[in-house]
Amino acid sequence: MRLTASFLLALPALAHALSSPDGQLQVDVSVNDRQQLVYSVQRAGQPVLLASRLGLVLEQGDLANGLKLVSTSPVKAHREQYTLAAGKKSRVDYRANEQTFAVANAAGQRLLLTVRASDDGMAFRYAVPGAGRKQFKDELTSFAFAPEARAWLQPMALAKSGYKRVNPSYEEHYQMGVAVGTPSPIPAGWIFPALFRSGDNWVALTEAGMDGRFHASRLHADSTGGVYRIGLPDPSEVFTGGHLLAQADGPLTTPWRVLAIGPLKTVMESTLGTDLAAPAVRFDKARLKPGHASWSWALLKDEATVFDVQKRFIDYAADMGWNYTLVDAEWDRQIGDAKMKALADYGKAKGVGLLAWYNSAGDWNDTPQTPRGALLTRADRQREFARMKAMGVAGLKVDFFGGDGASMLAYYVDLLKESAAAGLLMNFHGATLPRGWSRTYPHLMTVEAVRGLEFTTFTQEDQDAVAPHAAMLPFTRNLFDPMDFTPMVFGDIPNIKRTTRNGFELAQSVLFLSGIQHYAETPEGMATVPAYVKGLLRELPRHWDEVRFLDGEPGKYVVLARRAGKQWFIAGLNASDTPRDLQLDLAWLGAREGQLITDGAGAREFAESRLAAPAAKLTLAPKGGFVARFR
Repeated sequence: MRLTASFLLALPALAHALSSPDGQLQVDVSVNDRQQLVYSVQRAGQPVLLASRLGLVLEQGDLANGLKLVSTSPVKAHREQYTLAAGKKSRVDYRANEQTFAVANAAGQRLLLTVRASDDGMAFRYAVPGAGRKQFKDELTSFAFAPEARAWLQPMALAKSGYKRVNPSYEEHYQMGVAVGTPSPIPAGWIFPALFRSGDNWVALTEAGMDGRFHASRLHADSTGGVYRIGLPDPSEVFTGGHLLAQADGPLTTPWRVLAIGPLKTVMESTLGTDLAAPAVRFDKARLKPGHASWSWALLKDEATVFDVQKRFIDYAADMGWNYTLVDAEWDRQIGDAKMKALADYGKAKGVGLLAWYNSAGDWNDTPQTPRGALLTRADRQREFARMKAMGVAGLKVDFFGGDGASMLAYYVDLLKESAAAGLLMNFHGATLPRGWSRTYPHLMTVEAVRGLEFTTFTQEDQDAVAPHAAMLPFTRNLFDPMDFTPMVFGDIPNIKRTTRNGFELAQSVLFLSGIQHYAETPEGMATVPAYVKGLLRELPRHWDEVRFLDGEPGKYVVLARRAGKQWFIAGLNASDTPRDLQLDLAWLGAREGQLITDGAGAREFAESRLAAPAAKLTLAPKGGFVARFR
């Protein structure tokens, strides 16, 4: 059945239909009787998106209204095969059918809409061809859901709010399973990725293909009737003296609007967020080493950024077989260049690389942490990157960015391009969603853009909310992009009563994807765990080859399987206050038996046993979890 959705935006009887390679997904595109460019989406004959608007408005002309269809290209098969240095899969084979629609307004100005339909979703982007100045003004793109659909969304923080005016930094809690049309509690809107359930299908909505020339988007706070519209960054979200919205001399091309669509398993295993990103730039493969890191700041804060403590954390990383130690804020004042080089030399002798923190900020926030303002110009960056390499530092953590304006996105991309040329790994904190950058810039090991573990060390309120929050992240924030949640505490958190069990904490080491996984636990806390737990953490792979979604519900529980070489690791966590029984179909493993580590009798205890395939039953404790390894 072809959906018309006449109560929203009537599609004409004859629409142009683009199908996915397997024929399950269908995207209908047309100019309706109001001379608006519109589309709708079905999967397996069921409506996913009702008739929804398309189009751009430039300062130089309206390309959303008064349109006529000029031409439709033949459908062509699109295929890309690529590798990810750190991601849910190491090798990706992306296949889609592609079609381009050209429309024009009354003045003859043209807009090109390119649509791709793949077995796991669809994507589209706009291009405004031709010479001359083009200045973005607005985007009419919308995503219209049926009234009974539900949403899992994170509000966008108000610009210049929060600690020292650092927002937005994608660090709010999620609204879970709310009715579509529920307004955002914060007027700045909703962030990507946004997750919806529409009938039997799930939709994960994001954007990709950010090259530093376009601003980053979000969803409007108002979604009356279940119609979500693309929203724009706040005027203050710019690099000093820079512009807010995209502009070009010559053709203007937008990022891809990306929708993973299908059963929850299809969405959870999708790679569309990187499929639609640009191919990788060159980086010295010898320096491109994903892995694990020790990190003192999570539990010990600024006072621990001193030489003796950092040396101890290098010893800790070496003992655990981890390949990095992150030295956080204030190292320039509390350690100094000479002793940082001594730490780097000490780490190198033990096979541990040093990572150094920087404050990105100019005048867009009031953060006092140093080194500050040292990366603002190309000359600054060349000097600092050369200095870090001379010290023997392997990579940088750059913090406290200023939002989603086009000039701020250009700053990110400058940092990525120039750090790649310098051979330095990169980690962004206080940052925007990376939107597929880990494919384009494989040395971008991880990005925060999440209300991570550090918040649970600040207030009991955040600690109390962490279990359902962590159970949301594999379905949303960490679905496509690496996430520096900085997981895992087995011991105490100063002045906080930890609410999760040790199995829950351990599970995050497998569930959460990060090119460098920075572990929050200290040497003292790690010393309390059994040898079999330390053994697992010493041997955890540094990157993954394949993922399988086994079970879960956003915000409640999740079970994933990840493969590295011939080994499979299965991890799950339960965010509820009651036990959860799991029946896992492991037929794809064959008749095998693996090591199982789960919660012991007490919240701070572990238990080791065996888990047998092809069918496995286990019960997860309240706010508990597990990891199983099949060699």
